[in-house]
Amino acid sequence: MVSGQWQSEKEKEKAIDDWLPITSSRNAKWWYSAFHNVTAMVGAGVLSLPYAMSELGWGPGIAVMVISWIVTLYTLWQMVEMHEMVPGKRFDRYHELGQYAFGEKLGLYIVVPQQLIVEVGVCIVYMVTGGRSLKKFHDVVCSDCKQIKLTFFIMIFASVHFVLSQLPNFNSISGISLAAAVMSFSYSTIAWVASVDKGKQEHVEYGYKSDTQERTVMRFLAALGDVAFAYAGHNVVLEIQATIPSTPEKPSKKPMWKGVIVAYIVVALCYFPVAFVGYWAFGNGVEDNILVSLSRPHWLIAMANMMVVVHVIGSYQIYAMPVFDMMETVLVKRLRFPPGLTLRLITRSAYVAFTMFVGITFPFFGGLLSFFGGFAFAPTTYFLPCIMWLAIYKPRRFSLSWITNWICIILGVLLMILAPIGALRDIIGNIIDKQYKFYQ
Repeated sequence: MVSGQWQSEKEKEKAIDDWLPITSSRNAKWWYSAFHNVTAMVGAGVLSLPYAMSELGWGPGIAVMVISWIVTLYTLWQMVEMHEMVPGKRFDRYHELGQYAFGEKLGLYIVVPQQLIVEVGVCIVYMVTGGRSLKKFHDVVCSDCKQIKLTFFIMIFASVHFVLSQLPNFNSISGISLAAAVMSFSYSTIAWVASVDKGKQEHVEYGYKSDTQERTVMRFLAALGDVAFAYAGHNVVLEIQATIPSTPEKPSKKPMWKGVIVAYIVVALCYFPVAFVGYWAFGNGVEDNILVSLSRPHWLIAMANMMVVVHVIGSYQIYAMPVFDMMETVLVKRLRFPPGLTLRLITRSAYVAFTMFVGITFPFFGGLLSFFGGFAFAPTTYFLPCIMWLAIYKPRRFSLSWITNWICIILGVLLMILAPIGALRDIIGNIIDKQYKFYQ
């Protein structure tokens, strides 16, 4: 009797797992992981990298870009390895790995708040970015038309997500994700090729442009954060790997790692040319969005803005999927709601409406995220995987693995402390100058 009851509980559990977005479909190919990772990592922030370079200067700028690329590739490799380190078990979600490393309760408390800050924060920023890019497209194509408020463009952008968010799982959004990955590569290429075509501007300067030393240091710290957070795809990496089939003979880490390598090559091809060529062409006079500095030809800038919109549509969905999974898990497993279309329709639409509302109310949310993000992006990307690795594998003291992990942890902690200081200084400056306007 007891075993029969246990069996039916097991079947119920399996039925729920088959319905939840992360675990419902496990037939992804290695190239799915490649473009999901590109879409998750290459944000529209790539266009502000030349500006970050202008605050850092040539030496520190190149060093931060390259070190960030190496460190995050290493921590991503760790997460891919840890996905199936327990035989017969898969850690399909970031917090499940955290619970295994730190304990049931503590793991949840450490990982979930940080993961939610990153994923919800990114979704809100992408709402604003999508709206802004639509507005730029409209203003470039139709410069004589009546000016339309940013609020309405954010609403137009959100309307797409009310429909797309009903797609059940990662594999069902793979087409959108592929289009987004192609677009991110395309507009990055437009940005640096157009900069090369424009050539080095007259009277270009590469020194720090701030008048006081204090301001130079603060802007340096803020730029440090901007560059570091350009590599923030780790929050969804286990969830992406969960969609790949796995057997003892063919573990999922092999195709996943193949996809990650391709993704990181694409990331390098997007980030490095845009950052270095953009800074070379415009020096410290570069705008915080390289497309604004380029401004001509009009048709090319309009096209690049539309590509940003398509890319951000895909990125929003990639970051929203783990949040949908968390919400639906709590509703179905804890609160015992019946799984089904109605539940999905209400919860996901409510989430899209929430991110839209916050984006419309705080169109300057991106500026705030560099402050809050410092406390969440740096740990989840730079050093939490290393701490988990040390806690689980316990490498010998002063072995290569032990030293490498501690170097990453120290760099990540420094980043977590320093970047928000610079960002906070920016926020205070903008408040004093009355730069922040609600409902633009």
